[in-house]
Amino acid sequence: MWRKKGLLLDVNDFQSSGLTSHASIPYAFHLEGNQYRIFFSSRDAQGRSQPYAIDAEIIGEEIKLTGDLVGPLFDMGPLGSFDDNGIMPSSVVRNGNEVWMYYIGWNPQVTVSYRLSIGLAISVDGGQTFKRASDGPLLDRSFLEPYFNTAPFVFKDNEIWRMFYVSCTGWIDHKGRKEPLYLVRQSTSVDGKVWTKPGSIVVDYSDEVESIGRPCVVKHNGVYEIYFSHRMARDYREEQRMSYKIGTALSADAAHWTDFKLDIFKSVPQDWDNHMYEYCHVWVHDNKKFMLYNGNGFGQQGFGFAVMDAL
Repeated sequence: MWRKKGLLLDVNDFQSSGLTSHASIPYAFHLEGNQYRIFFSSRDAQGRSQPYAIDAEIIGEEIKLTGDLVGPLFDMGPLGSFDDNGIMPSSVVRNGNEVWMYYIGWNPQVTVSYRLSIGLAISVDGGQTFKRASDGPLLDRSFLEPYFNTAPFVFKDNEIWRMFYVSCTGWIDHKGRKEPLYLVRQSTSVDGKVWTKPGSIVVDYSDEVESIGRPCVVKHNGVYEIYFSHRMARDYREEQRMSYKIGTALSADAAHWTDFKLDIFKSVPQDWDNHMYEYCHVWVHDNKKFMLYNGNGFGQQGFGFAVMDAL
């Protein structure tokens, strides 16, 4: 069972360092030993997401922040590009002597709220600094995926690169607010840059699930375990029962998924995650599974963590 450990990074504690609001979509990148660098996004005074990082250390089943806040790590793209209005780190992978960051690029829209695409930034100094790989996106809407792609989770699985990502299938108008519908697909690549598209559906809609976000996959003891955020499309901001929860499923081959569970947390909610919990990153360290995740307001106060034994 997952044991919630509380808020790890509270935005209020870092306002003097430049954070205005939110610490969203955290990702823990392993440096060495017990040392990690946590990447996340925070919003500036105009509400635009920008990439930040802070170092951390695992001690037993605790995570302690150890370094200074660093960021923004790189600038938003030039006017008119896919990421000219926001950048959110989503997945970070070591590739030889480089560190590759797959991120979400934001564009405001007119008829709906936003358009999202997937970009790539590369670090040649171990993840200290990054440079955008291109002014164009790695994955974007297309003939077979006409709305948007976002929230990639990427890892190298032997000789195959796997990307689990969010694919929007349409928008609805509910009480004057435009809300997206999206599910999780999987794509593969041989080099981490050119991906099969559209990817196959991994987590689909159901009576209880209308939008599925920010996937994360752990391969442990030969079994793939996916974690995902899910909510209903209507009234999820106002009603807790409609809002984000974290689910999971299992697979032996990363293609066929079973044992779906729609709520992994049974512990008492805290004031920062009592309405929603979402956007998790899960990894295994020293025979324990650790999870970073966001709470109310899509990470408005920050991110917390949970731990469980890795059986």
